[in-house]
Amino acid sequence: MTVSGPEFVEIYDTTLRDGEQAPGISLNTGEKIEIADQLARLGVDVIEAGYPVASPGDFEAVEAISRRLQETTISVIARTHREDIEVAGKALADAARSRILVFGSVSDIQIEHQLRTTRDAVKEAVRDSIAFAGEHCDEVEYGLMDSTRGDLEFLAELIQIALDEGAVGITLADTVGYALPWEYGGLIEKLHEMVPDLHGVIVGAHCHDDLGLAVANSIAALVAGARRVQCTLNGIGERAGNASLEEIVMALHTRRAEVDLDTHVTTRELVPTSRLVASKTGFPVPPNKAIVGANAFAHESGIHQDGVLKERTTYEIMDATTVGFESNSIVLGKHSGRHAFRKALEDIGIEAEGETLELAFNRFKQAADDKKAITEDDLVAMVSDSGKED
Repeated sequence: MTVSGPEFVEIYDTTLRDGEQAPGISLNTGEKIEIADQLARLGVDVIEAGYPVASPGDFEAVEAISRRLQETTISVIARTHREDIEVAGKALADAARSRILVFGSVSDIQIEHQLRTTRDAVKEAVRDSIAFAGEHCDEVEYGLMDSTRGDLEFLAELIQIALDEGAVGITLADTVGYALPWEYGGLIEKLHEMVPDLHGVIVGAHCHDDLGLAVANSIAALVAGARRVQCTLNGIGERAGNASLEEIVMALHTRRAEVDLDTHVTTRELVPTSRLVASKTGFPVPPNKAIVGANAFAHESGIHQDGVLKERTTYEIMDATTVGFESNSIVLGKHSGRHAFRKALEDIGIEAEGETLELAFNRFKQAADDKKAITEDDLVAMVSDSGKED
């Protein structure tokens, strides 16, 4: 009997392009190369290295990364303009496996008010640009910008045109973070029904976090049949950001039995990659950030500490070491209990029992009400003072 394993999801990292579009971030070529090297160690399937037509610096960075990372697919975006595509192809010339994601607005609100054009003109642009891009790279993907506010029949038409012209991937972008998870998943299911040829290519998700739903929408898309997800480290990106790579990866990893999906990511590289991106972009990771935040595996509540010290899985659904932390942490504070306090003493070589422990614990509780951090010196003093009469 053959037991089939999980299907694998392609992780398409856009930290160096969409992530850099966050206001306040500007990476030079050296910084982009350093991050790209770490993304390769992380094990992402595709690195979107930049937007070559945007600036000479972006072109230079894409060219350098393409030349340097020969084991990873290197992708760039281009509008449905031949000029964009030609520049993209030149930047990718040295890539071992190159991809151009040709993108364009598909919602009527953007077609009318931003592009100032018509649906028919959009269809012609897709037809011409996808075929043209095929002459400039190994793989062509078509990205439907603002697809979640687009007309379903029109989306289906555009997708069929792109597939007929040689696109090997389709990405449905929730560009303004508008969709709810069941809507986004439903959109992917409906388009698979309406465009049978979609079953022969990989469908991708690209979600923004304007309503705080980017990760939820990405998971909904994968459950609905998408097998590529575009995301960024730490969720950085335009406005409220993109879907967070580390959250998607660990959601699939932790709930693999339920979703039967996995990735090629080396999860223990998540924290080092997150920290590098934070350092180079100047965007610090909030302490309460899922997976990679400083508090993600920290416990201050006495009830939680007691449980974790007895059996880690009582309050942790992941092992901190699997994402790159050295361990979880027990943080002493005013909510901590005796179990955590005793363990903290043992960790610095102090054994205290009975009345000595009780007196020291009472002193700790008094101090914790006034101090945000309890040091080793504080703990030593508490035990020493507990042997003296008040």
